[in-house]
Formats: sequence, structure tokens, C-alpha cells
Amino acid sequence: MQRHTLATLAVTLGLTLAVSSTASANTVLRASHQFPGGQGDVRDEMVQMMARQVAEADVGLEIQVYPGQSLFKAGEQWGALVRGRLDMTLLPLDYASGRHPEFSATLMPGLVRNHEHAARLNESEYMDMIKQVIMDNGARVLADSWLAGGFASSEQCITSPDTVRGQNIRAAGPAFEQMLQAAGASIASMPSSEVYTAMQTGVLDAANTSSMSFISFRLYEQVECLTEPGDFALWFMYEPILISEQVWQRLNEEQQAALMEAGKAAEEFFAAEAAAIDQEMVRVYEENGIEVVRMSEEDYNAWLEIARETSYKNFAEDVPNGQAIIDAALAVD
Repeated sequence: MQRHTLATLAVTLGLTLAVSSTASANTVLRASHQFPGGQGDVRDEMVQMMARQVAEADVGLEIQVYPGQSLFKAGEQWGALVRGRLDMTLLPLDYASGRHPEFSATLMPGLVRNHEHAARLNESEYMDMIKQVIMDNGARVLADSWLAGGFASSEQCITSPDTVRGQNIRAAGPAFEQMLQAAGASIASMPSSEVYTAMQTGVLDAANTSSMSFISFRLYEQVECLTEPGDFALWFMYEPILISEQVWQRLNEEQQAALMEAGKAAEEFFAAEAAAIDQEMVRVYEENGIEVVRMSEEDYNAWLEIARETSYKNFAEDVPNGQAIIDAALAVD
């Protein structure tokens, strides 16, 4: 009996060590983002989907996902990524425009008209130029995503430029900040993950952010009026899944191929969900008793006139290759 028990223990121990050895042989990538995990945010689901697909590929690669700023704060992710301290992230790229001002072209008022236009931009010279800046500075894109967005306010519905006058607003990036300031708004800069608390404490009167963030950060609890994207979406933001180039170069060809396949699947999943996110935002806000409005074509054109004299003009003058980037984007029908 004793010999049988010892033999059983030996077999069990051997299996445990074999499993441990196999697990330790896996390369583990840490993926960080600022968005809520497990609450239906499509950006979290994109990264989780990649993690599942890479695991199924069985190439000795594992992705551990850290949502909700649990690993790095939103503003720290780009720096950590390009230094190799972070392996992967889903990042609103304009958050890194302080380091690389070219990225402001990925949140430029009126540059993207709708989701179909965004898909065409992904295959354009404009996106080649943006991705070259990403590559030159230590990262690469695994999946593209563009999110539409709108405005919300606790003070007054935001439609025409005069409706932001006197409101303290979060705008997400320099290009929108310049346009809104010219219209008479005061600006407070912060990531979308901090908007709820800022509105709750009176630091903000209004914000613009993506439709998904309006839902997942429950901003309907703090506002009185939502301006949905509608037919004249002024706000579109590029939020790609990125990998550190240092990390990429350490992977073998099978692991790189698995990541690219997983990235393609995540991108296709997002493309199928994108327009529905805007509709879901409207449904959620109306169900919570929030007034929902749209910009008219006249409102949209009034904003664009201000943007051309501020955001576009400053970008062309101040950013290396700025005019060429804008021209390449505007060339996409």
C-alpha cells in the first residue's frame, strides 16, 4: 500500500512539474488599457479576444490583460510601451501627441466623417504616415479602431459653437482644445477615465469623448444633455492596439504570425460593432432620462470653420510634415 501511494505521488509530482515546465516555457505579454474590464467595453473585448486567440494558437505565447489602469495609468502607457516596460496596449493615440505631435491628426475635428470613411483612411497614405511615426518611435500596430464620439454637458446642450461659451470642458486632445477655446470654452485636460470624477466634483461642466466611453464610464449619471454623432460626427478618435517593437523583435515567427492573426480578428470584430456602439449610447442615455440632440449641418460647418483657423492651421504650421499629413487625410473620399 505504501509503495503504491509513493508511486502515485511520484507520478502526480512528475505531471505537476511537466505542466509547470510547459507553463514557464510560455512567453507572457502584459497588455494594459484604461477602460473598464468585463463590462462590455468593446476595447477591452478586443484585447481579451486577442488573448484567447493567441492562447488557442498554441505557439508558446500568453497575453495577460490589465484593464482599468490596473497596471499603468492612461498617460503612462505610451512611454512604458516604447521603452519596453509594457508589452501591449490599446491606446487613444492622441494621448501621446505631447511626445509626437503628428498624432494629433488622429483626433482632428471633422477629419473623419463616418465609420465607412474611417475604414478607408486605414488603407490610405495618411495612415501609412501615422504608422511610420509609430514605428520610428518604438511600437507597431496590431489592430486599428476608430471610435465616434460626441459631447455631453451638465449645463447646456452643445450644438453650435456659441453653446460651449463659458463651459469648462474636457476635449481629449490639442486639436479639439484649440477649436473649443476659440469658441469660448475653458479647457481641462485629462484621460476619459477621470471625466466622471471631474464632473461629479464640478471640475468639468462638459466633455467630449467616444460613444463607448460615454457608456462604460457611466457619464449619464453626471450630465443633462448628450450630443450624439448623428450624420455630422465632428469627433472621431483612433485607438489602436499596439505592441512594443522591442518585445516584437524578441518573438519568433510563429508567435508574430499568431499576434497578427489575432489582431486582424479583433479589428474585424470592432468594425462590425462600431456603428452599433453609437446607437447603444443613445439608447442608454434616453433610458436614463438624458436629453439627446444632434448637430445640424449648419452647426457642423460652423465648427469646421473655427477648426480650419485654429486646429488645422496650427497643425500645418507647427508639426513636422503637418500639412502633408492633413492633405493625405483630406484626399480620402
